[in-house]
Amino acid sequence: MGRDIIILIYRIFCEIMSLCIAEFYMKMLIRGGSIAAGYGVIRSYADIVTECLIKKEIKVINRSRYGETSFDGIGTFDADIDSFHPDILLIHFGVDDAFSYVYRSEFQENIVQIIRRARLRFNPVVFLTTSHTFDNADDMEAVNIFYRSLAIVASDLECHLIPVHHRWLDHLEEHHLRCNHLVQSDARYPNERGHEIIASAMMKTFSCINLWGYKGYASH
Repeated sequence: MGRDIIILIYRIFCEIMSLCIAEFYMKMLIRGGSIAAGYGVIRSYADIVTECLIKKEIKVINRSRYGETSFDGIGTFDADIDSFHPDILLIHFGVDDAFSYVYRSEFQENIVQIIRRARLRFNPVVFLTTSHTFDNADDMEAVNIFYRSLAIVASDLECHLIPVHHRWLDHLEEHHLRCNHLVQSDARYPNERGHEIIASAMMKTFSCINLWGYKGYASH
């Protein structure tokens, strides 16, 4: 048997084993816009979280895309969320909504509807996450409105809130930095250092609630 054939058989075997192992892993699905999609960076927070959670037998699926808002989250729910039936759903909309002139009331209702549909169909553990802060006061006020909406929804629907903007501010104060040190030329998008902070905030929340202990929760 030729060497190339042996390599091919080995790769097929590894792929099959990977799929079999994945069946026993919990699934986390990230659904969001530009930041969650890792716009403008090589290594995003989703990549970092994926590397960390795979060690805890949690597989991460990222269905986020540049420029998408909570309206897209509703519009593609069946294809991007429901078809995967994740055990854990992390919703990361807000910044794109704020700069796309989505009304706060529309945003809040969209997030509520995504959560309700998910719970009706496969009942995942739900996380809502905020994003970074801004040096520009007007921009900060714009996104803060959406961060407050996320906090309201998390409280009303008993979801887990990841207050990334709090961790971001703590990091700035601790290291005597400004936001522009952690974002790209367009302040809407964190750079790789910024993504590391986002990932850190997420992993801290996951650890605090012992996310990997939810394996017994998954029933599908």
